[in-house]
Amino acid sequence: MSLLPYSLARPFLFGLDPEAAHELMMQSLARAQRTPLEWAYCNPMVHDTLELAGLTFPNRVGLAAGLDKNARCIDGLGALGFGFVEVGTVTPKAQPGNPKPRMFRLPQADALINRLGFNNDGLEAFIANVKRSSFRGKGRILGLNIGKNAATPIERAADDYLIGLEGVYPHADYVTVNISSPNTSNLRSLQGDEALDGLLGALDARRDALAREHGRRVPIFVKIAPDLDPAQVEAVAAALTRHHMDGVVATNTTISREAVKGLPHAQEAGGLSGSPVLQASNRVIRQLRGALGRNFPIIGVGGVMSAHDALSKIEAGADVVQLYTGLIYRGPDLVSEAARAIKALRSPLGAQKA
Repeated sequence: MSLLPYSLARPFLFGLDPEAAHELMMQSLARAQRTPLEWAYCNPMVHDTLELAGLTFPNRVGLAAGLDKNARCIDGLGALGFGFVEVGTVTPKAQPGNPKPRMFRLPQADALINRLGFNNDGLEAFIANVKRSSFRGKGRILGLNIGKNAATPIERAADDYLIGLEGVYPHADYVTVNISSPNTSNLRSLQGDEALDGLLGALDARRDALAREHGRRVPIFVKIAPDLDPAQVEAVAAALTRHHMDGVVATNTTISREAVKGLPHAQEAGGLSGSPVLQASNRVIRQLRGALGRNFPIIGVGGVMSAHDALSKIEAGADVVQLYTGLIYRGPDLVSEAARAIKALRSPLGAQKA
């Protein structure tokens, strides 16, 4: 447990505008990481090794993309006990994202709504920050998440993803292709059959060339939405295998408001995360596992607010899990609680993946 309990900081942070609180925490982590101040908030690592997509994960709990879009705090976030950290989404060019306010808390539902819109400092700054990190040198796994600029026409989206893949490739343990954010116009249309085939085919071909150039094959994961119907999930699963993708991240935020109807801010545009997305995410994970078979890597994310929620993702078919909104509501202790619970899992599924 960290020296500074999150329960003391949360009332102050929740008294601030959500985006202001987020920026304050990121600035604090950026200043404290790689200094003795890191000991004030670090968590011990739960060791629970798993081989997945050719990578050795130190434990099965990771940080989801979106919290650290510019890769400023990889080492600081890693000190919270994560076995793997995913940063981004980064776009080729810097962009401000959507107008503020664009982040809203729904505490009655343990949820957030955000419409940030891939706000980031661009690929060059992102890579510079990644190169300053020592996280990978400690045997942890680093995922780099790529997207398209808002100004790039959707029919040219593949150009942005290829630029992103080429830029991050030498610095990533795995690359995640984000085609499921609801906050970039028409982005989710890339999950459709024809568009998905075109994008994944282009990425697969470019990855083959990059693997020859760099002498190593970096796994590519694809992040999908929780709002896909069963037929769409089946089509995505088929495309993933057809184009030699190495894994899937299930899922992003939801555009559904059914679970938060009537709550303050519930009708704000954007992606809903936290508890309300748990069941939808787990449904997609179960469908993917059934379609992809037992050995295809699945990262489960969406609604992990407790150790029990993390276990539900493993039981649905995920190999590892990621946190984001749960970290904001529960703090760093959730990382080690979830990791210990997954390690202790002794069901047949758990034994199979141990």
